Amino acid sequence: MVCGIENPAGLAARFYEVDNGEVVGVFIPREEHQGYPGRMHGGVITALLDETIGRAINVSDPGTWGVTVEFTIRFRKPVPVDGEVKAIGRITSNSGRVFEGTGEIILADGTVAAEARGKYVRMALGDIADESFTDNEWFADDQPLPAEIDI
Repeated sequence: MVCGIENPAGLAARFYEVDNGEVVGVFIPREEHQGYPGRMHGGVITALLDETIGRAINVSDPGTWGVTVEFTIRFRKPVPVDGEVKAIGRITSNSGRVFEGTGEIILADGTVAAEARGKYVRMALGDIADESFTDNEWFADDQPLPAEIDI
């Protein structure tokens, strides 16, 4: 739903690994992603942050996969649907079986609109999805981070 670029109902978010070990998720909302008029739905914001944080484990520990077991989010400001939305995620703890991370939705003016914390249990890819999943759905964007994305 979040990362599959070929899913017509999906968000088609793009993800970039950055030098400091974080992952940046970039998403352009459509009208169907609103809750109230002009504002992104909180569930869509949550899904985007969960995906971004969950992907961050691959930066420091390639080939590691996880399933969300706990997730909390705090909404600070509305996220408008009139432009690009940026999510940033990082891993804060990796105990082997469980890893934890944090992330934020950053507005165009640099303010934090939402912040989240997630806990993920490590699982083998074969226990979650078919091995071809990595080719079709889960990948770091091989294009350079767009210059307009300032982190």
